[in-house]
Amino acid sequence: MATSETPRVTMGDMPQFEDVAVQRNWRSLRHLSSIAVRIDRNLGEAGFDRGPWLVIMFAAGIICWFVLDTPWQWCAAIGLALIAALGSLMPAGGEGGELAHLRRAVMMAALAFAAGILVIWMRSGMVGAEPIERPRVELVQGYVLERQDQSAQGRVRLTLAVRDATAGIARKYRVNVPLDAASPAMAEGAVLRMRVRLMLPGSYDFARAAWFQGLSATGSALGVVEIVEAAPEETRISAIQRALAAHVRERVGGSAGAIAAAFASGDRGGISEADEAAMRDSGLTHLLSISGLHVSAVIAAAWLLAIKLLALWPWFALRVRLPVVAASCGAFAGIGYTLLTGAEVPTVRSCAAAILVLIALALGRDALSMRMVAVAGFFVLLLWPESLMGPSFQMSFAAVLAIVTLHTSAKVRAFLAPREQGWTARLARRGAMLLLTGVVIELTLMPIVLFHFHRAGIYGALANVVAIPLVTFVAMPLIALALVLDVFGLGAPAWWLVERSLDLLLALAHLFSSQPGAVKLMPQMGAGEFALFAMGGLWFALWSGRHRVWGLAPIAVATIALMFTPVPDVLISRDGQQVGVTTGDGRLLSLRQGRSSYAADNLMELAGVESQPIALAEWPGARCSRDFCVLTIERGERNWTLLMARSRDQIEERALAAACEQVDIVIAPRWLPASCRPRWLKADGRLLEQTGGLALYLEDGRIDTVASRQGEHGWWRAKQR
Repeated sequence: MATSETPRVTMGDMPQFEDVAVQRNWRSLRHLSSIAVRIDRNLGEAGFDRGPWLVIMFAAGIICWFVLDTPWQWCAAIGLALIAALGSLMPAGGEGGELAHLRRAVMMAALAFAAGILVIWMRSGMVGAEPIERPRVELVQGYVLERQDQSAQGRVRLTLAVRDATAGIARKYRVNVPLDAASPAMAEGAVLRMRVRLMLPGSYDFARAAWFQGLSATGSALGVVEIVEAAPEETRISAIQRALAAHVRERVGGSAGAIAAAFASGDRGGISEADEAAMRDSGLTHLLSISGLHVSAVIAAAWLLAIKLLALWPWFALRVRLPVVAASCGAFAGIGYTLLTGAEVPTVRSCAAAILVLIALALGRDALSMRMVAVAGFFVLLLWPESLMGPSFQMSFAAVLAIVTLHTSAKVRAFLAPREQGWTARLARRGAMLLLTGVVIELTLMPIVLFHFHRAGIYGALANVVAIPLVTFVAMPLIALALVLDVFGLGAPAWWLVERSLDLLLALAHLFSSQPGAVKLMPQMGAGEFALFAMGGLWFALWSGRHRVWGLAPIAVATIALMFTPVPDVLISRDGQQVGVTTGDGRLLSLRQGRSSYAADNLMELAGVESQPIALAEWPGARCSRDFCVLTIERGERNWTLLMARSRDQIEERALAAACEQVDIVIAPRWLPASCRPRWLKADGRLLEQTGGLALYLEDGRIDTVASRQGEHGWWRAKQR
């Protein structure tokens, strides 16, 4: 006799339950099972490449380590991933091959995710360097590890290995030496003694970068620098690099010479701030960094020259595979150029990707594929997993993904397919494709630029249509030709052409950057919106068929959310020295107006304000004395009164306490006594040391802190000692 707990089998093998709840749960399980079967079938039938998705899961593990706060959370994430991988191996009942595709995908994705967490955790433990306890001035003697000439900034930047006698360990400091105190003898391998003002390695993002570079402090030299031991006479690549940069600047004067030196040797120190800003605002700043474009141009030129010249030798061409030899020549040229220009991570990354393309060409495989991009990305993340969080890696691979996605689509292949037509039509078709590629790249990079730099260029695609061919097919070949002709003393005409081409590049940059609306500043994008943009873009790029359009959904949601991103009302730096207050009508009030534009630019970017900040002391609604400024602003149907310290001088405690009682927010760089009790927030030195910089949203009563996103990672934990 059946009961409510006893199923009776009818209608084939489908169990029937008298209990409604049990019946509902059974139907839910059957529904989930059918979904799993459908996913498994789609995985088996889909034509997408699974390799790139494993690299994405590896990258997701790296991101997870940065997002999670504590070691136990990192361990828990690894444990859950391993449990998922082991669970996928458990028998699921039914036939042995049931859900085989889904289970295999879960296992591989989980293992890649766990590997990503482990790799970045190990990397942080191996290379991270504890910063100094506090800013100080001291006499140091150190071995020069690296020298960078930055003549446009009037300094030479040295990286020193210094033995800290107090701590009993070796530390790495980065010190700026004024140009008039520097000499050519201060090169790699020299031992120097100097008095330096040492500081902690910056705010959280600079501190994170310094952690993975092994830097314990940054600073500047005070007074005379003594050379204790001269650099050895042996030839170094860095010395060749500096000599090459100086040679190019001798042949080409002015701003064009500084850019030519950057293309030839990677030395950007001679480029003026005005030219840097123009290149940045016109969307051409990527041309100044030795990366994919430059390395690819060098490798392509070497490959083309090798295969064309060797083809003229019939005996050799009939006995040796020319693509293999040409690929080897291109690889050697790329590696040499990478070493000559400093072997920075972006350059090494581009060189590795280009060499993979050469291997594919030599083997007769399709070089323009997602698998090639994925292999290059995995190579970089395995060696430098921290680069995933920086804009350089994100922009480089996002641009490559956009190019591959566009040029492998059926419609673009058909548009670019060879056909019988005149050279003008062919040129117009190529030009249209170049413009379309530029637009696609600009749209792809826009979320990354907004997230990291809070700005978006408007005319970048149009400027790049002219600038990229100008650099790739005119300026760089002319520089190479001029250097070769200089061996015979015949390079002057080629250098004249180089100067004309780079003057044209600079004129183009200044033209586009000076147009109205060339740059649009926006408030800081949240991590959630950025994640939606990234997930949507990756889905659209890596999927195929009708499923691809689903990638547009998270992009649309992120775009709508970005449009409603609120502007912070008050911005406070970690040291309490810099305070910015938005007026609500697109202007920014600044507590201090210093000689350096860095702090002002940072406040403008975070607030999404394009006009220069207005000194708070000059604002009609503010009341300022030598020690404090008082400002009242209206937010959320109420008035908020701010009391901001302008100096570190001690104030009589009773008077300070009385002033604090009358205001909602107090901001000061030093510790304030407990008797100072404002109505809402006391952002003094004590609080800011724990929270880092603050962004206040008064209408919502919300406070965003830098510390809330750092957890117990080494670069932040060390600053909280």
